[in-house]
Amino acid sequence: MKLSKFRFDLPEELVALHPQANRDESRLMVLWKKTGKIEHHQFKDVIKFFDDQDIMVFNNTKVFPARLRGNKEKTGAQIEVFLLRELNPEQRLWDVLVDPARKIRIGNKLYFGEEDMLVAEVIDNTTSRGRTLRFLYDGPYEEFKKTLYTLGETPLPKFINREVVPEDEERYQTIYAKHEGAVAAPTAGMHFSRELLKRLEIKGLDFAYVTLHVGLGNFRSVDVEDLTKHKMDSEPIFINDEACQLVNSAKESGKKVCAVGTTTMRTLESSVSTQGMLKPFEGWTNKFLFPPHEFSVADSMISNFHLPLTTLLMMVSAFAGYNTLMEAYQVAIKEKYRFGTYGDAMLVL
Repeated sequence: MKLSKFRFDLPEELVALHPQANRDESRLMVLWKKTGKIEHHQFKDVIKFFDDQDIMVFNNTKVFPARLRGNKEKTGAQIEVFLLRELNPEQRLWDVLVDPARKIRIGNKLYFGEEDMLVAEVIDNTTSRGRTLRFLYDGPYEEFKKTLYTLGETPLPKFINREVVPEDEERYQTIYAKHEGAVAAPTAGMHFSRELLKRLEIKGLDFAYVTLHVGLGNFRSVDVEDLTKHKMDSEPIFINDEACQLVNSAKESGKKVCAVGTTTMRTLESSVSTQGMLKPFEGWTNKFLFPPHEFSVADSMISNFHLPLTTLLMMVSAFAGYNTLMEAYQVAIKEKYRFGTYGDAMLVL
């Protein structure tokens, strides 16, 4: 499968810059992968397609305010720092991306906030864009973390080309977000409102939760035409016994198992027994799903409409079937569905 197969013309105005007023009132395209049949609904109608004891699997990662804006010592040049992951809480060490990267050297100090509330020193240049920063903060850890997060912004992806606004703090997060560690939201889950979850629960659906802390790898461009040569960034995942029991029980009973989002699907496919059952796991995954791929766990999935040439698009096409999905995307463009993080949703059955 070649990268160029995932190129399509997406009108710029179809990339959603803001969420819908209500989470569950975005549009929902339902795609039947065996027949290619397409239906148009509102997201809250998703309840019509599931029955008692079917299961939905959610990624309960929580996004933290990962984007910091600061200045470089001496020159005062503006610097954007994107926090990737905490390496050592005691030493205040963080893996970060810096923009513009070429101007930052080991030993440089960076200043953040009014009256330089936070100062960081560059102590390692690990990759062409990556850095390790040590934050120079003498107070207690809780105070440091609070200061860091007060200065941080909601890390909207670059293609949402606008200023961050207060509503983003709530809306760029699922309502069931629990375990902090993501720098990007599991966007398919953002369509679920508390009311919709309650209605699904009353109908008898079961919910299972796994965790994948979404990294920037989701937005990293694919630079090779041969997809077998693309390497995904590793991300931490957690699958507990309870989730496995719920999912495997539904599978054995012939009930639907729906993966809510590409990150959930990647987590499920990363820990599968030879019998196709879900296994508990705590570790890292760099699983890259693209056509052709035989999926073992979920038989349905919910996803947003993804941008051209992205690994997210490749994964959904592996699940729905390449031709079926690309034809559905052309319908989505014609019908003016909204694409990207704050866009509309697709249910693949």
